[in-house]
Amino acid sequence: MEILFWMAVGWLAYVYFGYPLALALLGRVRRVRPLEGDGTLPSVSVLLAARNEERDIAWKLRQTLDWDYPPGRLEILVASDASTDRTDEIIQGFIGPRVTFVRLEQRSGKNAALNELARRARGDVLFFTDANSSIDPGAIRLMARHFADPRTGCVTGEMDEGEGSAIAEGARAYWSHESLVKRLESAIGSVVVCVGSIFCIRRSLYHPVQPELANDLELPLRIGHAGYWVRYEPGARSRERAAGSPREEFARRRRICAQGMLGMWRLRHTLWGLRGWQFVSRKFLRWLVVVPMGLILLATVWLAAVPVFLALLVLQGLFYALALVGWLRSRRGAGLARAVSVPFYIVLVAVAGFLGILDAWRGRRFHVWEIASLSRGRSV
Repeated sequence: MEILFWMAVGWLAYVYFGYPLALALLGRVRRVRPLEGDGTLPSVSVLLAARNEERDIAWKLRQTLDWDYPPGRLEILVASDASTDRTDEIIQGFIGPRVTFVRLEQRSGKNAALNELARRARGDVLFFTDANSSIDPGAIRLMARHFADPRTGCVTGEMDEGEGSAIAEGARAYWSHESLVKRLESAIGSVVVCVGSIFCIRRSLYHPVQPELANDLELPLRIGHAGYWVRYEPGARSRERAAGSPREEFARRRRICAQGMLGMWRLRHTLWGLRGWQFVSRKFLRWLVVVPMGLILLATVWLAAVPVFLALLVLQGLFYALALVGWLRSRRGAGLARAVSVPFYIVLVAVAGFLGILDAWRGRRFHVWEIASLSRGRSV
């Protein structure tokens, strides 16, 4: 049982500390050296798929039109995935030389909308974003400059989750770790997955995305497999209102993990060598962290007669008690202090990840889904 305990500890330590350390060491021997550009900016097509986004679509389009980029080199293509609210009416008020509107009469899902928009796009670079994400005006320049090096195929930005939920503190801690990992992966030109609300690729590298996979996973995996760099620009930030409730965040994390597991299987031909190791380390082992967490709890209960394991059992009891307090308080809509929010979010993500893997194994698919309504409405 003690051997099982240390194996589980090693699993968790590797996921959260060992993998970043290995990336840092690898970066010392194979760091990429991008070429400096001459200041030329590529033409950019912004692709935006919307489904019942009447609360956000107007300010999103106004903000995008005001980005710090030459107007003649920026076009916006927005698709309504059979919206049933005022989304179409609002978008039609923006139609012009720089804004193209496409309506899908039958609901087909985000990726079907993106495939149609990509087919119509004229820019050298495709920029993917979401209707409820607020992006700094200068972010596009920071990202576009990376394409001065022909070896760069994809660039992702950063996510900032704003206020708006009991789990906001836990979510920010999660994204802080993600930022560190992306920075280390970018140093070797091999970011595994992008931030869906702020990433861009060369149009020549676009491959129609599968309906049931996440585009921010499928595209970087294909582009990296083709031999191009996938890089991270920390100065380009997307801000979103945090999920309005733990229930919404749990459903979102579960869906993301289910899509990721399905993507791991369908795109397994892209996961060899370096990127295969990265994907297993960063994604697959993390989706399964509920397994070592459970094994550690079981082992410490079994070995509680030994003082050191008894102490560890008490610490785990405190951790899960704080998570339970977070769950109970969040059900009443109460705010959570960081000491409660972080344990609660860790447990929430761990359980959601495991259930997401089971969803994928059972054949559950997510080519369409309902947006998190409480995360809509600008508050960033």
